[in-house]
Amino acid sequence: MSIHTGGYQKESNRSYHYHPYEPTQYSALEVLFDSYELKSSDHMVDFGCGKGRLNFFANYFYQAHVTGVEMDPTFYQIAIENQSSYRIKNKQSNDKIHFHCCLAEDYHIDRLDNRFYFFNPFSKEIFMNVVNNILRSVEVSEREVDLIVYYPSDDYIFYLENDTVFKLKEEIRLPGYKDDSYERFLIYRLN
Repeated sequence: MSIHTGGYQKESNRSYHYHPYEPTQYSALEVLFDSYELKSSDHMVDFGCGKGRLNFFANYFYQAHVTGVEMDPTFYQIAIENQSSYRIKNKQSNDKIHFHCCLAEDYHIDRLDNRFYFFNPFSKEIFMNVVNNILRSVEVSEREVDLIVYYPSDDYIFYLENDTVFKLKEEIRLPGYKDDSYERFLIYRLN
């Protein structure tokens, strides 16, 4: 895909509310999308997108519209550079990938955004704010919405299942699940 999204961030940014960068492994994305249908008409938002791995993967294989939200200016700049390289090689996807450099809770949820991806990018408090923004956007523009949560924290699960109208639609376990019960995707749906 002509992108460079590897690496890890050793220390978190600015606050305990935001977790270090760690890209979702390609093998995990393959397992996710073998089970979960992503359509070219979907508009996916990746909160804490880092260098954009999920964004390019979802666009390349499923032609989905994808938006990456990243608070770290360095990672955002790398995502933009990756986008330039990706566009040269994949000309058909020029207008379907966007990146925003802002805090997740400040991202304006578009009326077309309907798939939201989280790989534990921040604390439960920030997660609650983002989910509330999503719910407010659905009040304005009704649509089916999915939250895709990878390596879900107990706090995220408790909040979604006890304090929101989202319902667990599907659990997708990864091959390492027996050794680590967090190695899974949870898909929550709002109809």
